[in-house]
Amino acid sequence: MKLPNAGQAQIAQGKLVDYLLNLASPQGRGKARFFLAYGFTPEKWQEMREAFLRHALQNDVRSTQLTEYGMKYTIEGEMPTPDGRIPWVRSVWIIRFEEDFPRLVSAYPRERRRSP
Repeated sequence: MKLPNAGQAQIAQGKLVDYLLNLASPQGRGKARFFLAYGFTPEKWQEMREAFLRHALQNDVRSTQLTEYGMKYTIEGEMPTPDGRIPWVRSVWIIRFEEDFPRLVSAYPRERRRSP
C-alpha cells in the first residue's frame, strides 16, 4: 500500500530546519547528526523536502496507527541523499481527521531490511 494522497503531501520548513536538521533540538539532535552526515543542510532544506516527498511516493507503507488526531502511516525504504549515498529511512506521516493530505511527522535512520 502506498501513502494515500502522497502527491499532495506537505512538509513544513520548520519540521526540517528546526527539528530534523537542528543539532540543538533535544528531540531531533540524533536525527540531525544522521541527516547532516548525508549532506542535507538547513540552508538547502528544500533538497530534504524533495527527498522525503520522493520517499513517500516510491516506498510502501509498513504500518498504520489510528490516533486521536488522525491516521498515522509509517514508511520505510531507500532515500537518496545529496552526497549520493542511499540510506534506509523510516518516515512517519499523518492524515488528520479534518484533512485529506499527509503531513510529515518525523523520520529516523533504519537498518536496511533483509528479504526473508
